[in-house]
Amino acid sequence: MTTLRGKRLLITGASRGIGEAIALRAARDGARIAIAAKSNRKHPVLPGTIYTAAEAIEAAGGEALPLVVDVRDEAMVNAAVDQVQEAWGGLDVLVNNASAIQLTGTVETPMKRFDLMHAVNVRGTYLMSQKCIPLLAEGNHPHILNISPPLNLDPRWFKNHVAYTMSKYGMSMCVLGMAEELRSKGIAVNALWPRTAIATAAIDMLGGKAFRSSCRTPAIMADAAHAILCRQAPECSGNFFIDDAVLAEEGCQDFDVYAVDPSQALAPDFFLDEGIPFFGKDGS
Repeated sequence: MTTLRGKRLLITGASRGIGEAIALRAARDGARIAIAAKSNRKHPVLPGTIYTAAEAIEAAGGEALPLVVDVRDEAMVNAAVDQVQEAWGGLDVLVNNASAIQLTGTVETPMKRFDLMHAVNVRGTYLMSQKCIPLLAEGNHPHILNISPPLNLDPRWFKNHVAYTMSKYGMSMCVLGMAEELRSKGIAVNALWPRTAIATAAIDMLGGKAFRSSCRTPAIMADAAHAILCRQAPECSGNFFIDDAVLAEEGCQDFDVYAVDPSQALAPDFFLDEGIPFFGKDGS
């Protein structure tokens, strides 16, 4: 497959950032996208709502279904999946993108934030996957794609933010287990992670807007996700993909187009060892 035209996608956290970028890339193919996020009204700091994302999706050529969903809430998840089935008769792709982050040590992490990260990142991913599997099993080359990292047990990725690391690795463990569990159902399950920091609202809060110049744009994750979701399921399953490596496989040679500022060195993302091939500035 080379297009997602007509495909039915549900993307969590798609009101902004990487989730919205993945939605807009699919929309350009003529896909149908359910936007599952809490943002149904303008936030004082964060940009975007499910309705502004829906407008952008439709302007790009797709069909949008904005859904108010807190992925921690089982009743809301059930209702969202029912609405997708009612609207489109099924589902082909689930992207588990919704995530919470706090980069603090053990003593400095309030249990409220610990619970939030694990409820959104791990429970939300597991819950949404669980409820979507019956629809995906009847879908057209169905995929689950988690925005989560390779499982890297180097202590340096735990020592400064063990709570966050555990929660993101929980998403990755869902990939590891569900890829094998769902292989017989024909459902592909993969992870996708950025090689560099990505310019999102979360990055602005964590590193300040000046840090954006060392980032790539969400478009690189969107293009990589598109390439993965166009691959045949279930032959393509159980992988922990890195965005620029996926695009290099697809023949991409100019990675400067994804840089916020091509003149600046890129900041690597968490969880990736230095030996992983790097494509673009300061890399291969």
